[in-house]
Amino acid sequence: MNKTKEIFIVGFALFSLFFGAGNLLLPPLLGYNAGTNWGWVTIGFIITAVVIPIFGIIAHAKLQGTMFDFGKKVSPTFSYMYCLFVYAICITIPSPRTASATHEIAIHPFFGTNPLLTSCIYFTLVFIFVLNRSKILNLIGKYLTPLIVIILALVIGIGLFSSNASMNSGIFEAPIVSGLLEGYQTFDAIGAVVVGGVIIISLNLKGYSSTLEKKELIKKAGIIAGIGLFVIYTGLIAVGAYYGSEIFVDGALSNDMQRANLLRGISVSTLGDIGTSFLSILVALACFTTAVGIVTGTSDYFKGLFHNSQKAYTITAVLSCLIGVLIGQLDFHSIIVIALPVLMFIYPITIILILLNVVPEKFASPSVFKAVVGITFLFSIPDFLKFVVNPESLTGIQRYIPFSEHTLGWVLPALITFVFVNLIKKK
Repeated sequence: MNKTKEIFIVGFALFSLFFGAGNLLLPPLLGYNAGTNWGWVTIGFIITAVVIPIFGIIAHAKLQGTMFDFGKKVSPTFSYMYCLFVYAICITIPSPRTASATHEIAIHPFFGTNPLLTSCIYFTLVFIFVLNRSKILNLIGKYLTPLIVIILALVIGIGLFSSNASMNSGIFEAPIVSGLLEGYQTFDAIGAVVVGGVIIISLNLKGYSSTLEKKELIKKAGIIAGIGLFVIYTGLIAVGAYYGSEIFVDGALSNDMQRANLLRGISVSTLGDIGTSFLSILVALACFTTAVGIVTGTSDYFKGLFHNSQKAYTITAVLSCLIGVLIGQLDFHSIIVIALPVLMFIYPITIILILLNVVPEKFASPSVFKAVVGITFLFSIPDFLKFVVNPESLTGIQRYIPFSEHTLGWVLPALITFVFVNLIKKK
C-alpha cells in the first residue's frame, strides 16, 4: 500500500479512536458558556484534549510497546497497578458512556426504546468489530472516519458562516483553567496510552517489522489526528459561542441535557430538519469507534499478559462488553458524576507519565520518574478529595498549594521536582 495513504488511514483511525461521546458533546457547551472568551477557553481545552494526547502517541512511537512501558521506570509493580486501574476505568466509564450518549441522542428521540436494548445491540456490534482485530484500522480509517469528518465539517462550516448572532459574555472566571479541566472529561490523555498500543499491535499484524518505519508512521499519523482534533474542537467551541444568543439552553436542566440540546439546536440551525438525523449518525459513529478502541486496547493488554493467549483476548472482550451493557443503561450525566473524582486522581499521573516518556532519556532517568510521579500523586490527593468530601474542609491545605483552588495543585510541585532531581543528578 502507498506509504502516504497508509499514514492517512492510520491518522484517520487514530482520530476516530479519540473522538467519542465527550469529544462531541463537551466543546459546544464550553463555547456557549465562554461566550466572548471562547478563544481563551479553547487554548486550555486544546492543551489537555489535543497536545497531551498527541504527546502520548509520540511516546508510544518512541517506546514501541504497551501501556506497561509508560510506567515501568517507576517500578514494574507500579506499572502493573497503573495499567489495571486505567483499563478498569476505561471499560467502566468512557466505554459505557458512549452507549449512553448514543441512546440519549441518536436512538431514544426517534424510537423511544429502552436503554438496555440499545446497550445490548451496541456492544454486540462492538464485540464483532473487536473480534475482527486485524481489520480494525482499515474499517475505521477508510470508512467510518470520513463520514464523521464530513458531517462535522458541514455543521461547523455552515454554522460559522451562516450565524449572524452576537456572542454572550462568558461565565468563567478563569477561562483557560475551565478549558483545561473540561479537557479532562474527554479522556483523551488516557485514551492516548490505551489506543496507542492498539495502533502498534495493528501495525505488527499488518506485517510492519521495522521499528524505525513504525516510529515514523505513528508520529506522522499522530500529527494528522492532532490537526483533525484541533480543527474540530476549535470549530465546535466557536460554533457554541456564536450561537450563544440564538439558542436557548435551559439552566435548570442537567449538564448532559444542556449539551445534547445545544448540539441538536446547532445541527438543526445549520442543516435544517435533516440536521437531527445527521447528528444521530454522527453521535453513533463517533461513540462506536471509541468503544471499539477501548475494548480492543483492553483485550490486547490481557492477551499479552497471558502469553499471547487468544482465549484471554476473547474473554476480556466479552467481559468488557458485558460491563458496557450494564453501565451503559445509566444516563450520561450519572456516568460523568462518577467519572470526576476518578479523573482528578488518575489524570495528573497519566499526563506526567506521557510527558516524562516524551522528554529526552537523559532528563528522564528512573529516579526522575519515581520522584516526579510520587510528588504528582501526593499533591493530586486534595484535588481528588474535593469531589468525595466537603470541599471547605480542604481549604486549610489548599491555601499552601499554588493553583490548588483551580484543581491544579500538582503542577508546580511536579515541575520543581523534575528540575531539582535533574540538577542533583547532574552535580
